[in-house]
Amino acid sequence: MQLPNRLRTPAAAFIHDLMVIPIAWLGAYWLRFNFGPIPDYVFVRALSVLPVLILVQGIVFWHLGLYRGVWRFASMPDLIRIFKAVLIGTSITAVCMFLLTRMEGIPRSLFPLHALLLVISLGGPRFVYRWSREHYLYAGPIQTALIVGAGRAGEMLVRDLLRDKAYGYHPAAFVDDDPAKQGRDVHGVRVLGDCIALPRLVAALRIDVILIALPSASARQMRRVVGLCEAAKVPFRTLPRMRDLISGVSTVTKLREVSIDDLLGREPVTLDWHVIRRAVAGKTILVTGGGGSIGAELCRQIVRLQPKRLVVFDQSEYNLYAIEQELRESVPTLCLDAFLGDVCDGVAMNTAVARHRPQIVFHAAAYKHVPMLEPRVREAVRNNILGTQNVASAAVKHHVEAFVLISSDKAVNPSSIMGTTKRAAEIVCQGIGRQHPQTRFLTVRFGNVLDSAGSVVPLFRRQIAAGGPVTVTHPEVRRYFMTIPEACQLILEAAAIGQGGEVFVLDMGEPIAIRYLAEQMIVLAGKQLGHDIDLTYIGLRPGEKLAEELFHEQEGLSATGHDKILLARHRREPSWPRLTAWIAGLETACEQYDEVALRALLGQFIPEFAAPVEHESNIIPLGIMKK
Repeated sequence: MQLPNRLRTPAAAFIHDLMVIPIAWLGAYWLRFNFGPIPDYVFVRALSVLPVLILVQGIVFWHLGLYRGVWRFASMPDLIRIFKAVLIGTSITAVCMFLLTRMEGIPRSLFPLHALLLVISLGGPRFVYRWSREHYLYAGPIQTALIVGAGRAGEMLVRDLLRDKAYGYHPAAFVDDDPAKQGRDVHGVRVLGDCIALPRLVAALRIDVILIALPSASARQMRRVVGLCEAAKVPFRTLPRMRDLISGVSTVTKLREVSIDDLLGREPVTLDWHVIRRAVAGKTILVTGGGGSIGAELCRQIVRLQPKRLVVFDQSEYNLYAIEQELRESVPTLCLDAFLGDVCDGVAMNTAVARHRPQIVFHAAAYKHVPMLEPRVREAVRNNILGTQNVASAAVKHHVEAFVLISSDKAVNPSSIMGTTKRAAEIVCQGIGRQHPQTRFLTVRFGNVLDSAGSVVPLFRRQIAAGGPVTVTHPEVRRYFMTIPEACQLILEAAAIGQGGEVFVLDMGEPIAIRYLAEQMIVLAGKQLGHDIDLTYIGLRPGEKLAEELFHEQEGLSATGHDKILLARHRREPSWPRLTAWIAGLETACEQYDEVALRALLGQFIPEFAAPVEHESNIIPLGIMKK
């Protein structure tokens, strides 16, 4: 029953309602006389008062807003509005007719009969139109769906799917682990059991697709549900995350593929945005490495906090161009400066800080690829250590209020050049901070970031797209993971609460086996492990460990005001003369391209690198230390 657009306007609906008024009025007479002939004098009287009836009812209908709704979505509030309009209109009409005719030739029973027929005549077409739209208009294929989760999100999803067949899903049943919900109906759809019954119900009901309506589920819960969906051997989709539903970014009907973030993420992070905004708003912020994965996301988060000016510093021309274009498009009023330069260039770094006078510097520029840096000691030292010293020195010279170093879990008990240089960068910042307390030097340390440049997730994605094999270094290798937005938000909060000299450790949750990550990515891509895609173990690469650590055994952890941010109390503080002499030695060795000397200097200052141990056996779980 697809009506032309010109017949779906409020004016067309109003004309329809005016036309049914005489039909209901004369129909009431017909009922009054038991479906027999109406006496002539009575019929003449009925026609004479009809204009008054149409005028009064029409005014009441329009005044009470019967035409603000859309027939396509007619519902109980519309029916209640019709009842009110008919009741008020009939009452006013009865009074008018009494004043005009003293009710001569107008039976008293006409008014309730007329009201009843008018409600049916007004409400019936509306609901018939809605019903026909929902049940007959969609000609596309319909998939039988099983809904996981009979809570509020599941109820909203089923309601919308039943309302609009254009979504292409027919909900056949629910499963829910809550015993109180089992056996009950939600919009006529029965909750048939708990999630364990999912594979059995899929086979019994001939389910085509599983819809996961658990937007606030934890990663552990999602992994369990996805495992059951995999056992059922049918496609599955999920609702957007709760934070996207709340913010309005997405809706319950925007079903999507289950992503690896859903399986590896943790509970949503709750931040004190008031404190963060107060620390950033109205200030000039400089981000080194602002075109990289972490740096770019930091810039996106910062611009939402209304800084006075954002300075993006990066050595990659393309990355700098890309983030500059993105930020200018998203926030046209932003005061933005893009500075093309290298942190290893002390003159360029000092010029950038002197020209823009930032209050806060986020130092995200770093080389981070472990195997690539292992034979390239000089470049790792120049960028990660001496580059950090250049940025820190410029910050101190020009009275920057806060300097935030973004470090890595690979800096703890480092076995690689990359980790060793990041640990050295932490020591350099701590040393400079002790000498110049007017600038707050903070270090934020966390593990791997999902989908960051050079991370394992994009690599696996490319390998799966190419048909495999997916390469994993070792079946027991485990890593901490965090999403890019979550990591950057916690960096901002750490910057807001830090007093100076702290090493903040982000709680990364439980480490995830890389083998599990690869297996899940294969499944989520719709492939079968061992049949469509093979998994190959290639052995640990130079500098890699089986498991990373977030803090050194000599660093005592303590709580902060945020349950996801912990404070590592560092107890290894070298003297300033020794530190400056060591940095001078690194500079000399870099100028001479003496990588043997560089390795020796790193080993002298970072003893874990000089004498690596089997760190895997010495890991202290983060959960134990937090207790």
